[in-house]
Order: sequence, then C-alpha cells, then structure tokens
Amino acid sequence: MRKFNITVNGKTYEVEVEEVGGVSTQVSKPAVAPKSASTAVSPTPKPAVSVPKQSAPTTAPAGANTITAPMPGTILDIKVNEGDSVSNGQVLLILEAMKMENEIMAPVDGKVVSINVSKGASVNAGDVLIVLG
Repeated sequence: MRKFNITVNGKTYEVEVEEVGGVSTQVSKPAVAPKSASTAVSPTPKPAVSVPKQSAPTTAPAGANTITAPMPGTILDIKVNEGDSVSNGQVLLILEAMKMENEIMAPVDGKVVSINVSKGASVNAGDVLIVLG
C-alpha cells in the first residue's frame, strides 16, 4: 500500500492505494480518510472486478529455452504452433506494448514445446510466453 495526499475542491484527503500485481497486505484503516475533522467523506465501495484465470505456467523440460515477455503488453498474433521447428531469429509472436508492435524472436534453433499465451492475452514482464526444446 502507498499513501498519497489528494486535494479535491480545496480539501485535502489522505488515501492509500494498493498496487495491482503487488503483494497485498491487510490494512485496518479505511481506504479514504479526510485530513480535517470538519469534513467527513464516506468511502465509496470498490466495484467487483472479475479477473480471468490464467493457466498455470508449465514447467520447461531440462535444457529447454524459455522465451519471456520483455515488457508488459498484449499478444496480437502468434506466428508458430506447438511442434513447429524454428530457427534463430524467426518471429514467434507479436507483442503490443505502448502502442508499438514488438516482434519476439527465437533466440536459438529448436522446436516449440509449448505456447503459454493466447492471442489477445495480457502479459507482464517476465511471463513465460513460449518454451523451445
């Protein structure tokens, strides 16, 4: 949780914000607390957000190369299928990040053992995208 001071219409409020994807901790204070005692603001309840379940990451066989996401983004296209043979420098998939399309290429020759993402999926930096054997 991180604390911030926010001023709205001349009134300052102290708020705590939880980072998404970070380690969550339990806090006994309300999410929004006014700084001055004369102004009371009731916190608005957060709407329920449904997060799609991601498949459990598959373990790579010994000697396999894992291709990980270099940055957070969205998978636009997957250019290979499981079982395909790929060569060094071949484009495996397209990752959109910050409105730019990034080609993720094979670092070595090999065979696609598993594809751990699907078209349209959001990924974080370091997520395993493809495993080459």
